[in-house]
Amino acid sequence: MRSILKNPYAYVIFIIPTIALYFLFTIYPMASSAYLGFTDWDGLNDPKFVGFDNFVTAIKDPYFQSSILNNMYFILFSVFVQVPFIIFFAILIGGVKRFQRFYKTTVFVPSILSTAVIGILWQFIYHPEVGIINKFLSLFGVDTIYWLADTKWALISILITNAWQWMGFFIVLVLAAILAIPRELNEAAEIDGANGFQKAFWITVPLIKPIISVVVMLSIAGAMRVVDIVLVMTRGGPVGATEVMASYMVNRAIKYGEYGYGTTLSIMIFAVALILTAIYQLTFGRSKDEVNY
Repeated sequence: MRSILKNPYAYVIFIIPTIALYFLFTIYPMASSAYLGFTDWDGLNDPKFVGFDNFVTAIKDPYFQSSILNNMYFILFSVFVQVPFIIFFAILIGGVKRFQRFYKTTVFVPSILSTAVIGILWQFIYHPEVGIINKFLSLFGVDTIYWLADTKWALISILITNAWQWMGFFIVLVLAAILAIPRELNEAAEIDGANGFQKAFWITVPLIKPIISVVVMLSIAGAMRVVDIVLVMTRGGPVGATEVMASYMVNRAIKYGEYGYGTTLSIMIFAVALILTAIYQLTFGRSKDEVNY
């Protein structure tokens, strides 16, 4: 056995199948997709090489430009609205003495549900006639609002639904960091006369900065790959008001059979994701937050 482990060819024998599978299921699909992005292909006939025509078309495509802007709205909403709520609820649950496990389980449940289930559930909530939101607003004399059919309200409705689904997952992450903070720190602050807000602002938040950074990064990544909730609830409508880059790519490729152009859009989505990742790494990613209790 020892002689086999000392033989370098033995390691090669074990590595080759892994490399072959990685090439077959990762490298080859990426390379073939990159090539198809430069072709005019309908999924049936042979691809026709068109060079950079698809990329030029995508850059000038007003619907794709609108989908990029909608993705930016998802990112901004996730970072500046969703993340503060995540921190707030995590601190709130962390300070609860009784039924803490119940609250953790309750907020986490939406994260384990299928996006299709979430989409259908919130379609009923947003329903103009029987939806609970309009029923409640009607008590105050507010006229019927077509949440998913009105271009003014459709995107914000999707943003709220997407945040509701994933906030629980991030709350549990932040809560784990909060519960890891030694009690002695908060007890010492209480002795010094600090109230709940002061303890949260001066002790809890600074000590959980590393996990907050992770939550921000994951929120940006989730905002870039959001697609299923849009397809389930609005299919990108009305009039492209909720169209994001991934849903627009799916619609052009699957619905209209423009697989070459759809692949081009996927390459551009990948490029946008790389740019955002680079920006994040050059700004917030460089800071080294180390917490020593």
